[in-house]
Amino acid sequence: MKRRDLLRGSLAVGAVGLALPSALRAAPIPAQPMSLNPRDRKLFAIAHEQLQKHGHRMWLTDIVGIADYGVRSSEPRFHFCNFETGTVQSFHVSHGSGSDPEHDGWLDWFSDVPESNCSSKGAFMTFGWYTGRYGTSIRLEGLDSTNTNALSRAIVMHRASYAEPGFLARWGRLGRSNGCFAMGEADFKLALLHLAGGRLLYSDRLGIGPDGQHVEKPVAPPPEPVTPQTPQQVPQQVPQSQMDLRPLMREGDPKAQLNPGVY
Repeated sequence: MKRRDLLRGSLAVGAVGLALPSALRAAPIPAQPMSLNPRDRKLFAIAHEQLQKHGHRMWLTDIVGIADYGVRSSEPRFHFCNFETGTVQSFHVSHGSGSDPEHDGWLDWFSDVPESNCSSKGAFMTFGWYTGRYGTSIRLEGLDSTNTNALSRAIVMHRASYAEPGFLARWGRLGRSNGCFAMGEADFKLALLHLAGGRLLYSDRLGIGPDGQHVEKPVAPPPEPVTPQTPQQVPQQVPQSQMDLRPLMREGDPKAQLNPGVY
């Protein structure tokens, strides 16, 4: 084969690679897919799907964060899917108070309405660090129609005392945020290292349990019907003074008649 033909073939192969959508090039597969448990395989599949949609906008595609708000806040539900190592790390994360008005640890709904204090569904792009109201935080940009107000609502990732292990141990659930992804101190430090800086974060109510089973909020049993009580009829008591009254009549006169006007 001539050298010119070899170069021409190499350029053709390179052109095909450049013609591939950038999202496909930016969406690697896990390094050890066969070693993953059922839950992690589902998480990687979702992470890969979201990279197919939004990977071309990311600065880094090595790690994807998935917040599974279909799981109760007492469980680790913020998963970092590492495509380079084929592993998943899971952490606790709070949801918005507007999404959990009963404060039972379960997210009931999403919203992107300003001042709703709700968590939002969809894909986000993480930015760099900045110092805000809650200290060091990670700013987020919403990429879907369900979270386009993330920047204007100041939806960020930050640390919070109500997401610490001590709070969870005392109350059995995490506290609620104003719609932000709030984490404990130690977990947030890992988020700063592994998820900030132009990576993908996806939020949804997936409900994937530890063994890959579907999890959902338990349905409270309906209240027992209340049987109305029939009021008991209390016999009317006749005053003793009326019981002692006798009709007045002449004694010894069998023909005497009762005088209806005298008692």
